[in-house]
Amino acid sequence: MRQQAVEQPRKNILFVTGTRADFGKLKSLMRAVNQDPAFKCSIFATGMHLLKKYGYTLQEIHKENFSRVFPFFNQSTATSKLMDIVLAETIKGLSFYVSENPTDMLVVHGDRIEALAGAIVGALQGIRTAHIEGGERSGTIDELIRHAVTKLSHIHFAATAANKRRLMQLGEFENNIFVIGSPDIDIMLNGDFPALETVCADYEIPFREYSLFMYHPVITELDTLKKHIHEVVEALKDSGRNFVVIYPNNDAGSDIILEKIQELQENERFRIVPSIRFEKFLVLLRHAQCVVGNSSCGIHEAPVYGVPTVNIGSRQKNRFDYKSIFNVREDREAIVSLLASLPDRCEPVYTYGRGNSAELFLNILHGKAMWEAPLQKSFFDLI
Repeated sequence: MRQQAVEQPRKNILFVTGTRADFGKLKSLMRAVNQDPAFKCSIFATGMHLLKKYGYTLQEIHKENFSRVFPFFNQSTATSKLMDIVLAETIKGLSFYVSENPTDMLVVHGDRIEALAGAIVGALQGIRTAHIEGGERSGTIDELIRHAVTKLSHIHFAATAANKRRLMQLGEFENNIFVIGSPDIDIMLNGDFPALETVCADYEIPFREYSLFMYHPVITELDTLKKHIHEVVEALKDSGRNFVVIYPNNDAGSDIILEKIQELQENERFRIVPSIRFEKFLVLLRHAQCVVGNSSCGIHEAPVYGVPTVNIGSRQKNRFDYKSIFNVREDREAIVSLLASLPDRCEPVYTYGRGNSAELFLNILHGKAMWEAPLQKSFFDLI
């Protein structure tokens, strides 16, 4: 008598997201896992997603029709003045969640404290933890957090071969590192986008020629933040350009930036919005004259569309460089001068992938190598 094949239980893949930005990065992977019958897609949504001041972007996750979303408040105020306390609260909430919900793999992205919390919980509870986009270089506290997440994670989905080499320099085994590109480029190159007119109407943007402005706190430079944001905003005023201004992240110091930004509220050349849905943001990015500020968007995403970037200050120090990226210090005259001399467009570049990250990610999840990697980590010595 022939035995029937035993159906394998679906593996539960838990994604941790704390910001509009990392959700955009993870979305294509979430969609792929959610549509695959071999897996269950679960989402632990926390951080800025639950803050009304930043647009309550939890609703954007629900709009994607993910059925297993767990919201968790990790802070009581809109600004993370005590980021270590927020880290502790996130660890506590996520720990309780995975204790009650068996998880086969925990997925974190980048260099935020929510990612660090996820990696800590995964390491201490023996849950296979995958880190997306490790091995990057940058300025401020992000660099420390990113590499700490790397050392706590078991599996690495790097964006580039250069990042893979850095992960190996950190002592990670090559067999546990997979290069898949940046997952958000899947959506950038293959997404279903609304028209620019629709996006502008949705967010009450009165102009069609505009630049994007995003400026975040640099944790290691809080003593000069007030001076820096003053120089930057005054330069925007002097430039004569129209700007769509998007709120900073909620790291310590964001209140200083928000206070200065509010001066632009009544200026007809500026439209200030707390947050923009990812696909609609990409429409604005594609049609923007340039990206101004210190967001990683100007380094990772803008070059894919050939949009020039005015990268201000040290926050993205040592990141990817390209001919569309123009670096400048926080100096009013220098910024105005640079804005006046930018090219209209540059050639697109695909260093971070060509839009097939989710496919590569799923192929690895379906294979055996990743699941057989030991949870007991050891250090790989290059010598």
